[in-house]
Amino acid sequence: MTLRHTLSLGLSLLILTAPLRAAADEMKLAVTTSFHNSGLADVLLPAVKADLDLTVHLLVVGTGQALRLGRAGDVDAILVHAKAAEEAFVAAGHAPHRTEVMYNDFVLIGPKSDPAKIADAPDVGSALSAIWQARAPFVSRGDDSGTHTKEKALWAEIGADRTAFDPGWYRAAGAGMGATLNLASGLSAYVLSDRASWLTFGNKGDLALLFAGDAALFNQYAYLPLDPKRHPHVNAAATQAFEHWLTSPRAATLIDGYRLNGAALFHFNAAASQ
Repeated sequence: MTLRHTLSLGLSLLILTAPLRAAADEMKLAVTTSFHNSGLADVLLPAVKADLDLTVHLLVVGTGQALRLGRAGDVDAILVHAKAAEEAFVAAGHAPHRTEVMYNDFVLIGPKSDPAKIADAPDVGSALSAIWQARAPFVSRGDDSGTHTKEKALWAEIGADRTAFDPGWYRAAGAGMGATLNLASGLSAYVLSDRASWLTFGNKGDLALLFAGDAALFNQYAYLPLDPKRHPHVNAAATQAFEHWLTSPRAATLIDGYRLNGAALFHFNAAASQ
């Protein structure tokens, strides 16, 4: 075989195999601990790999840390649940947009004896006021997560200065949702949780879901791809492909179909937001 034939054959093989190599791709996604702890990632990511040949590497952190990773350009996209912070992230030029994907709700968990008597509260503000007035043990995530952000906003709405709370009854875990629930279980304390984390939490002990259903406890998750104009090194093609998949009927079926003991953990609503 001549050198020309060898080079020609090598070029032909390169052309034939290049699409196969290009099909295998990967990206880094910062997600909340509540999303990861729910187990939904274990359902979605294998499907993404099968459908797109895309490997999504998760960095599991609180929403605040996810946004910081995004601002630093250390990930390709984020999936979080703190709308005001997300809109500020977009306004600052770190992401071209935010796409709402799914939702669940926050719930108030506490000891079954319910010493603050929140189970029959007419709204979440009344429930928190009862805990505050009783100085009943309460555990906060205290980690700048989406859940922590919601909790701080709820205290502020009832005029409670959370920063002046006595640490004898109000404790900041500074940890993810699972660890915070564990601490609440050990202390027989009240805690704000997202529903998915509560349903999948295994060490419930004497804790029970005591209050839910207030519209103020709505919990929206959104996807934000980093802007390649601001962060040129991000895998923009992968983030776009993943977003298209994440808002597709295929994702809707998997998200709405993901249940634990018959209870839905998330509800797909991407179509309604686009």
